[in-house]
Amino acid sequence: MTTTPGDKFSYKIELHIHLDGAIRSETILDISKTKGRPIISVDDDGQETVITDQESLDKEIVITTPCSLKLFLHAFNVFMPIIAGDRDAVFRIAYEFCEDCAKSGIRYVEARYNPHLLANTLDKPAYARERGDFSPRDVVITVCDALDKGSRDFNITVNSILCCMTHQPDWSAEIVSLCKEFKDRGVVAIDSAGQDFEPGKDPLLCGHKKAFKEAYDNGIHRTVHAGENGPSEGVREALDHMYAERIGHGYHVTDDPELYSRCKEDGVHFEICPLSSIITGACPEDIMKHPLIRFADEGVNFSLNTDDPIILNNALADDYVLANKMGLSDEQIINSIFNAARASFATEEQKKKMLQDLVNVYGEH
Repeated sequence: MTTTPGDKFSYKIELHIHLDGAIRSETILDISKTKGRPIISVDDDGQETVITDQESLDKEIVITTPCSLKLFLHAFNVFMPIIAGDRDAVFRIAYEFCEDCAKSGIRYVEARYNPHLLANTLDKPAYARERGDFSPRDVVITVCDALDKGSRDFNITVNSILCCMTHQPDWSAEIVSLCKEFKDRGVVAIDSAGQDFEPGKDPLLCGHKKAFKEAYDNGIHRTVHAGENGPSEGVREALDHMYAERIGHGYHVTDDPELYSRCKEDGVHFEICPLSSIITGACPEDIMKHPLIRFADEGVNFSLNTDDPIILNNALADDYVLANKMGLSDEQIINSIFNAARASFATEEQKKKMLQDLVNVYGEH
């Protein structure tokens, strides 16, 4: 994560950031060298390139111009094999995450991740290069331990969200089970992430819907990636069939006037990631056509977030600056921070403290 000069907002809250998308690139390089795990990039023709220095790594994984969501997600193939399956590495990235948030002025954050992607016990590990005994449950324990320590050491509050993956519905039952088991350790919600699903057509949704219904029945909070690169109908499906309390991204909700009006009236919270939305092609390159402007002007409930800092090379302050460039006032950005506090999945005690701290810093909103 970078530090933005002249940052005007001393107390920040972030609700949409992927733990495995917020790793320090220098940590990837250091673990590669100390553990003897080469960083390998494979191009479309199957040609492999071994990366050994910071400049080459950043050139390979940092994306600065609009691309497809598929290409954006491909960057994870380069650095995730260095971390996945390694208990110490997973602890390190989660602990460093807390330090980076504190340095960025983030006082409360919900870090989301899929534990299966960091494990190595699956028949075909998603990223780990060899099988081992680091299970998805072990991943959650390790992350919880690291976030607990990081929260104490850096005086911030870090909760976590466990993600189902749209292409792996067979993982979803275990995800909701882990959410229930570790509810008292800061696992505050379930999410569905990955490539956008096709609402009403995708048979893979069945496994996810069962998990989200179980989450709903057991008082587990729900957020769903929807309407990012996919159609507005995904937002409707997330709300009606996955019991979503918040929507990750959701930009295309504006394509459906009735649904947009419903979300506005019901106060549905949208986790907006300004820079990410442009780089992934979810929103136009012309920032003055970004739906965030309409959200702000019409009083939609939203927060501002980074998404994947290792790929976007952004800090939350950078997304605030981009929002300013779109025409949002500082007051609208402060309102979004209060929105984030109120829409967070924090405990009532944590939320009460957050809101009081925000009033102390920014005044009543």
